Amino acid sequence: MTAYSLSCLYSFRRCPYAMRARLGLLFAELPVELREITLKNKPAKMLAISPKGTVPVLQLADGVVIEESREIVEWVLEQQDPQELLNPKTLHQGNTLIEQNDQEFKHWLDRYKYADRHLEMTQTEYRQKGEAFLQILEALLTKNTYLLGDSVTIADIGIMPFIRQFAHVDRDIFYSLPYPKLQIWLKNWLAHPLFIQAMTKFQPWQDGDAPVIFSS
Repeated sequence: MTAYSLSCLYSFRRCPYAMRARLGLLFAELPVELREITLKNKPAKMLAISPKGTVPVLQLADGVVIEESREIVEWVLEQQDPQELLNPKTLHQGNTLIEQNDQEFKHWLDRYKYADRHLEMTQTEYRQKGEAFLQILEALLTKNTYLLGDSVTIADIGIMPFIRQFAHVDRDIFYSLPYPKLQIWLKNWLAHPLFIQAMTKFQPWQDGDAPVIFSS
């Protein structure tokens, strides 16, 4: 497969939504051309296809643009899913958990991380609000190695980048909380070869650069 026939992913290494998309691509074993961006200097080509200016953005080889991380993950795994992350038995529950992550937990995560910008509550109170979701995940992990069973599903790759971000607000506090199964799950993910690959550093893309092929 040649670079010019590949889909193109605009990404930002530290964005949890972009991490989700990169993990989906790696688990799907679907190579793409990766264009790392900087948020302060977004490429004109990305803004031309996705004016909202957020990452990730996947432009397929036929020109179709997918702008939401969940839709990117679903699309790539529908193309090929060698590890069966889209397991029909857990798909509905997985989507429900990701929805809760995106609509509820992310709200409290942002306020916990940037408590100095949201003075209605204290940082501790924001953290405690976010812990309601951690408690749900801890309960699931008391029964399973991964969130929904003994193998990775979309729930794991869809949620892990956000738990990582929550933990990194204050690692000492996170690892002192009463969620031992979740802490082990996160540590295992941080050491997972595909996550390590997903977090590879690349220079910001500029028009005219040689393609960077991103694949497992």
